[in-house]
Amino acid sequence: MARQPFFYDITLRDGNQSLKKPWNLKEKEFVFNKLVDFGVQAIEAGFPAASEMDFEAVQHLSRIAPENLVISGLARAVEHDITTAIEAIAPCKKPRLHTFIAMSPFNMKYVLNKTPQQVRDIAIEAVTFAKEQIKKINQNGEVQFSVEHFGDCSENLPFVIDTLQEVVKAGATVINLPNTVERTRIKTFVDMVEQVYDALPKDIIIAVHCHNDLGMATAATVESYFAGATQLECGLNGLGERAGNTNIYEVAIALHNSGVEVPLKLKEIYELALTIADMSKVPIPEKAPLIGPEALAHRSGIHQDGAVKTKDMEKGAYRPIHPTLIGRKDDEKIGFTSQSGKTAIFEIISDAGYPITIQEAVRITPIVKEAAEKVGELPARNIIDIYFNEVFNVKGDFKLVAFEKLAENLFNLKFFHKTEFFDMNAQGNGPVDACLSALKQAGFPQKLVDYEQYALDGQIFGAGATAMTVIHFEDLEGRTIIARAKDESTSKANVKAIFNGLNLMNN
Repeated sequence: MARQPFFYDITLRDGNQSLKKPWNLKEKEFVFNKLVDFGVQAIEAGFPAASEMDFEAVQHLSRIAPENLVISGLARAVEHDITTAIEAIAPCKKPRLHTFIAMSPFNMKYVLNKTPQQVRDIAIEAVTFAKEQIKKINQNGEVQFSVEHFGDCSENLPFVIDTLQEVVKAGATVINLPNTVERTRIKTFVDMVEQVYDALPKDIIIAVHCHNDLGMATAATVESYFAGATQLECGLNGLGERAGNTNIYEVAIALHNSGVEVPLKLKEIYELALTIADMSKVPIPEKAPLIGPEALAHRSGIHQDGAVKTKDMEKGAYRPIHPTLIGRKDDEKIGFTSQSGKTAIFEIISDAGYPITIQEAVRITPIVKEAAEKVGELPARNIIDIYFNEVFNVKGDFKLVAFEKLAENLFNLKFFHKTEFFDMNAQGNGPVDACLSALKQAGFPQKLVDYEQYALDGQIFGAGATAMTVIHFEDLEGRTIIARAKDESTSKANVKAIFNGLNLMNN
């Protein structure tokens, strides 16, 4: 869509007031500067009439605000609150007075104890007064009016719309429609937003301010944008009363993924989220969308397979974005449980720096699954231990006893097959050739397909591990069997690999 969303951040007001320990002026200034760097177009700096400290904070932030940033101060629909808020936001270049009153039948009757007509009169008078006062300090000053509990106004929506039309005539240029307490379907709320949008002049900015009581604040905000709302009131980390407010990161990414130009520095999201979590002492849930520690975790074998196959692509099989879009340096996390499979083992072993093939991962999967069934998610160290035990020391009918070089091109091989002992001398062009020759004499001929030798620096397998051999055999059915072994001695690594291959073929 051509219409650019206008992000109105409420962290310093709604978010801050919900904290067990609200921020001091220094902390508010730090968050304020973070919001400016992030690219929000408006900041509700506080509720100036709430306390002297709140007034001073809003006034200070107004003084340091960039010229293009809207600074808003909240005020109840009473003259004292309005004049106090206007005085606090006066130093900025783009001040906005934000006043409100509830219009739901329930709140008018049981909270305000006023008739609908009285509420309408209060709203119109408050906006009229606010417009007059803010124009005295700044001709660019604006008035925003909020219908508190708009989400509960479905039964008296015509009254609300009529009142808003009068409020606009009185001078409000921004109409905010809060879902103050989320109670019902998103579609019901969004349909109401659309009706207000259709009923008001198109130069009026429609805003939404959604709380997250049922966990749908992001969806309600995003869908309201497509229904005509331009101003989206959100908070960092979704901070806010009760279950919080709309999370700005989720809204920004949902719009971005929908092809909407988002005027925020998306790459700063992850670092910003961690910073705010630390400052607010409100930890990020491990499963929180986008920013949670587990937001990129996969434990299902099917999901892991898809994630690995698409991990280098911009679009992943099981992730909404590429992690780098929001500044995450960590990639998708693969954890192993009883629900996982070979792909997880392959990735975990490979990421740890150890060589492994998919065939080897398939082979040890049942053993790793059995271990995971006992403890739940299996730590990588346990998986690596199983890998070493099962891949580099394959148990079976063949047991190597000794392999020695007797003379040039002459070697001695001692081994057991089941209970039978063999002591064979054989010539060969190197240890691999000699070992295979000895096995053939003993009645165990093998078809060697490939042979690889690696010199290791000791860092992967530990001190003293300097050689690794990989043997490829072909069995009677034409299948390739891959076996590997390691040893300080190259010749012993060769023979160990051959015997691991023998045991694999006969298991």
